[in-house]
Amino acid sequence: MPELARFRAIHGPVDDHSLPASASILHVDMDAFFVSVELLERPELRGKAVIVGGGPNQRGVVTSASYEARKFGVHSAMPLRTAGKLCPQGIFLDGHHQKYGEWSDRIATILAKFSPIVEMVSIDEAYLDLAGTERLHGPPLGAAHRLLHMITATTGLPCSGGLAATRLVAKVASEQAKPRGLVWVVPGSEARFLAPLPVRKIPGVGEVTERALRALGLETVGQLADLPQAKLEKIFGQWGTALYRKARGGDSYEFVIDAEPKSISHNHTFGEDTKDTEMLVAVLSHLSQKACKRLRESGLTARTLTLTIRYAGFDTYTRSKTLPEPTLLDGDIFAVFQKLFCEHRDMKRKIRLLGVSLSGFSHGVRQLDLLEAERRGKLEKLTRAADNLRDRFGFDSVKFGGSLKADGPKGGPHES
Repeated sequence: MPELARFRAIHGPVDDHSLPASASILHVDMDAFFVSVELLERPELRGKAVIVGGGPNQRGVVTSASYEARKFGVHSAMPLRTAGKLCPQGIFLDGHHQKYGEWSDRIATILAKFSPIVEMVSIDEAYLDLAGTERLHGPPLGAAHRLLHMITATTGLPCSGGLAATRLVAKVASEQAKPRGLVWVVPGSEARFLAPLPVRKIPGVGEVTERALRALGLETVGQLADLPQAKLEKIFGQWGTALYRKARGGDSYEFVIDAEPKSISHNHTFGEDTKDTEMLVAVLSHLSQKACKRLRESGLTARTLTLTIRYAGFDTYTRSKTLPEPTLLDGDIFAVFQKLFCEHRDMKRKIRLLGVSLSGFSHGVRQLDLLEAERRGKLEKLTRAADNLRDRFGFDSVKFGGSLKADGPKGGPHES
């Protein structure tokens, strides 16, 4: 897996931060990712209105919709019942978020072949910095083209990309490229590229800001860019400063790799609230193993473990345990999560979500527990071998005992 990059805020006057001189930031976005994964096993559904998230009469929301379904107005985060009314002929499928996570891991492995700096910002999108990779992969535009083709040729999943000088413009470009396209924004043309687009296309501009801008007569990004910075700041405060920069294609963040993650977490939302202890423990084991794998990929050990339990009604509780010494072993970490779960779970209530989080990181710290050094070394080798198999054949190619019975009610869109 690639070294995880982070974004760090840039401070100071807007004019102090001109756009980079080269377009080396690539935003890769999978096209209708959940639907595309489902179609790998159901190719007969290609070209049809497919909606992932559950049945049209179930509670919950759409997590993905094919482009054929989108023509009827169906989109992600829409209530399933609304989608059923808009597209009664649609084919509704349950989600399989564990499977989506495995495909996401495979895509991340491909991305890592093109750059040492990759940021998976969600299960289906990532940023890469292609600067400095020319000797291996050629100019960024050619590398981006080959990367997108490799993803589809290797996985069978369609994707789009945007190549630009900043991540903001790269993200907008990949959206404009959909489906199965690549848009390259030449340095110096950012403002012209953004100008005709609706203001809602700017990342971070939501419904409230859009209404406020339209009330000022601002429909397009170009109209927004024509407004003086002082006027935007007077109306929107600090957000006005960001809008001024964004309308010109600038970022308020830079691509760096020196900021370590503060935590590693995985959550699972159940399609139906449940009190099934066996299934809950199995899911907890699965989440713990996924977090441990990421921990080892980052070259870290963790001391603080936090369990999250959300009950029906959305009451949410967290409980933490700080270990005397840091660890990276699945068995040690799952044992703590299992104990926290048993001690603090309310047996009378159904559970909607389980989550695990690792923090209190250290680099290269050896465990000083009661395991003899030889046995500890064997366990670490075993977990790394398991990680390698998972990278090649998918996360579920290796399962530890506690998660063997994790197949239960389908999870919601929040597993990450």
